[in-house]
Amino acid sequence: MTREIEPLDIIIIGGGPTGLACAIEAQRAGFNYLTLEKGCVVNSLYNYPTQLVFFTTPELLEIGDLPFVCEREKPVRIEALKYYRRVVDTYRLRVNQYEKVTRVSGAANSADSVNSDGHFLVETESALTGAARSYLSRKIIVAIGYYDYANALGIPGEDLPKVSHYYKDAHPFYDREVAIIGGANSAAIAALDLHRHGARVTMIHRGHQLRRTIKYWILPDIENRIANGEVKAYFRTVVTEIKPSTIGVRNLVTGEDMELQNDFVFALTGYHTDNDFLRSMGVEIDPETMKPSFDPETMESNVPGIYLAGVVTAGKETGKIFIENGRFHGGQIVNAILNHSRQKQSSES
Repeated sequence: MTREIEPLDIIIIGGGPTGLACAIEAQRAGFNYLTLEKGCVVNSLYNYPTQLVFFTTPELLEIGDLPFVCEREKPVRIEALKYYRRVVDTYRLRVNQYEKVTRVSGAANSADSVNSDGHFLVETESALTGAARSYLSRKIIVAIGYYDYANALGIPGEDLPKVSHYYKDAHPFYDREVAIIGGANSAAIAALDLHRHGARVTMIHRGHQLRRTIKYWILPDIENRIANGEVKAYFRTVVTEIKPSTIGVRNLVTGEDMELQNDFVFALTGYHTDNDFLRSMGVEIDPETMKPSFDPETMESNVPGIYLAGVVTAGKETGKIFIENGRFHGGQIVNAILNHSRQKQSSES
């Protein structure tokens, strides 16, 4: 195992937009930092649907005061990927791609984080070579997001190859029977894209209607497709079993069971952050809300020296934290670390 002997000031875990925003703030403040990303830069955005159009306007996705220029009013996925690559290049950010953090150990030297520098050992593994490394760092910023961990259905057949919790492109599903489980934004976008590329789409949702939070230009479109019979929809219905050529569904009102012909299933039922990883570092998780313990002013967790940024702070309410507001967490965290350092220096003088 290769070890970085000289301690870093800050290690940022996660190279998404929030993690990059944290890196910019750490760099501006003169800290010796490193960002560790288990995939490519902005890995979650890369895995978004190919034709994705962002809900927001480009200026709300900007970080580091770098303008985000796009062709239309709302940016698309490929423009966002290009923009965040430009952010890394412009600021020459230190980002180790394809290096997964496997373990964080150690704790602050004192229960009083104002007067302590954390002494953390961060162990990693290369996704490309399998090589192990370790680093020492005084502070940790966790900006891991949530898109890598899908909410499981917990039903027979969920592990079949025809089932996916992620939707990216419609072409492979032309002339196939495709079921989409879910009734929120991702499900509506996937249903429309698949329908327009020749798939026979069936939506299955436990609610009595599609979520009203679906993007305002998407909702009437998908509802019209359903009303016209172009996309089938079963509401107040759940999937009970997935088989190689069919799926079993149950109406929650009548209790009636049915079996539907099916070639592929997209279970777009939401995602959650890696709470096991947070717990392994000692971060407390509320069992009801699944929110980690942190100070909303400083973003410091209950573990002194470990800070949380972005959607990792949201618990079950992942829809409340976006790039638009998570991008400001880096400034809060770096300011808090600077204030801690000043108070420490003052107490020592």
